[in-house]
Amino acid sequence: MNKGKLVVLDGLDGSGKSTQLDLVTGYFRETGLKVRSVSFPNYNTISGQLVDCYLRGEIPCADRFGAYAASAMYAIDRYVSFVTDWKDYYEAGGIVLAGRYTTSNAIYQLTKLPDDEKEAYLEWLFDFEYGKLGLPQPDAVIFLDMPIEASQKLLDQRYLGDKTKKDIHEKNTAFLRQCRESALFAAERCGWTVLDCARGGLPRPIEDIYTDLCEYLKGLFYNGGA
Repeated sequence: MNKGKLVVLDGLDGSGKSTQLDLVTGYFRETGLKVRSVSFPNYNTISGQLVDCYLRGEIPCADRFGAYAASAMYAIDRYVSFVTDWKDYYEAGGIVLAGRYTTSNAIYQLTKLPDDEKEAYLEWLFDFEYGKLGLPQPDAVIFLDMPIEASQKLLDQRYLGDKTKKDIHEKNTAFLRQCRESALFAAERCGWTVLDCARGGLPRPIEDIYTDLCEYLKGLFYNGGA
């Protein structure tokens, strides 16, 4: 079996993940590279609908126990996607670019835990998803680091100013600041690449971020780096 590569683009809500995922996927396809993209959660599945209920606030998961419960919901959604959609492609040597992954559990759920439980949670998380569920471990993770104020403006543009369309995470700026701290903690702990998506508190041009991503990924895909 010639295992492929899995590269994750992650970031907080409004950081531009979906835009960059589409751009870099298109770029590498044009170069002739065998590449496809996946994105999580997948709301078109039964497992994704459970995540949607959580994000609408219908399933309370705010305490330390909820960190594990919510993590399990997201993990099962990824498992369903993997075994029904892209497992054969990946195991045949294909390159997969993922918008969010196990990494998002680390970013969002670590905020519910006291500092002295965070390391143990990460160990549990990676063992659960990569060990128990058999999901592939990423070859590289890129965290798109966008300031909260800038990402909120981008979210307002996405929803045409209708703040009621934001989910429980998107509308809670204090929570998102905690998520950024969790992301930087996990990035240092797990060796993620952090890409600065702002200058002077303002979003960098989409094209500039795209160029940086392509340069990084070319080194990974063509030179075997990570």
